[in-house]
Amino acid sequence: MLLQTTLCLTAAAAVINFWLGMRIGQLRTRFKIGVGDGGNEAIVRRMRAHANFIENTPLALILIGLIEASGKAGVWLAPVGALFMIGRVLHGIGMDGGSLQIGRMIGTLLAFLIQIGLAVVAILIALGRF
Repeated sequence: MLLQTTLCLTAAAAVINFWLGMRIGQLRTRFKIGVGDGGNEAIVRRMRAHANFIENTPLALILIGLIEASGKAGVWLAPVGALFMIGRVLHGIGMDGGSLQIGRMIGTLLAFLIQIGLAVVAILIALGRF
């Protein structure tokens, strides 16, 4: 069984993960901090954005994969997954603060709502009600 939606979203997650890591590396290079955050708030913010991505994305991808594998996904799953990934990018940008900090709130809200929605769908599928 080819899980195209899950494959595409996992590929997107890999790219976002790379991008978030590169953003940390750019600041470490600029501020000459080889390991850790060196007490630099900008680096701490980017590290937390990366960590938050790693904390939230695996569960969403597992739910997406299992829903898709159940054969109950429908056309809604890919756009929901794409919205989750867009939210993760917004969160990463928003964690820098400043005028774009609204992205943090939007990204967090999208992550929570989508994960809860996917969890409800998964439970309904498991109970044979979806």
